[in-house]
Amino acid sequence: MPSEPLLSVVHRQFLATARTATLATIAPGGRPRLVPICFAVSEDSAGNLAIHSPLDDKPKQGADRRALARVRDLLARPEATLLVDRWSEDWNVLAWLRLDVVGELIEPERPTLEEHVAAVAALRARYPQYATHRLEERPMLRFTVERVVSWGDLRDPGTAPRRAVGGSAWSSLPRGTPRR
Repeated sequence: MPSEPLLSVVHRQFLATARTATLATIAPGGRPRLVPICFAVSEDSAGNLAIHSPLDDKPKQGADRRALARVRDLLARPEATLLVDRWSEDWNVLAWLRLDVVGELIEPERPTLEEHVAAVAALRARYPQYATHRLEERPMLRFTVERVVSWGDLRDPGTAPRRAVGGSAWSSLPRGTPRR
């Protein structure tokens, strides 16, 4: 019997409309480290989902992208969280999607070259600002989703029915955990 996809159609649509996510890693001293990221979602021929985030040309403290704190954190402890939210002054349309992920660095060379090329194309299609960035020369972060938690109505607020006061939450089980 095929298992349910970890991310529902509504989750995927919410991700597709979001412009940024917040990446949470754990610094060596144990404190959470949060940074906003750009991202693109892709799916391979087997239906496996990956989220890619570039180490782009925006100003950084150093030239070596591998020395960025978020990269060092993920290399030491790959477990991380991505938070995608929708804020509005109309609190009836607030919503968020939290993804527990495993992050890793992929290089623009074999064996991840094809994936890297496809991710660069997806990022440039999503963010026109990347047309002049040298993404094809830089390593990139890949996130594999292990667990999904959401709150609120993730559907487009222009098409979703208004919800009553209160919220709704949804959570997946960690990958490999049997449902009871």
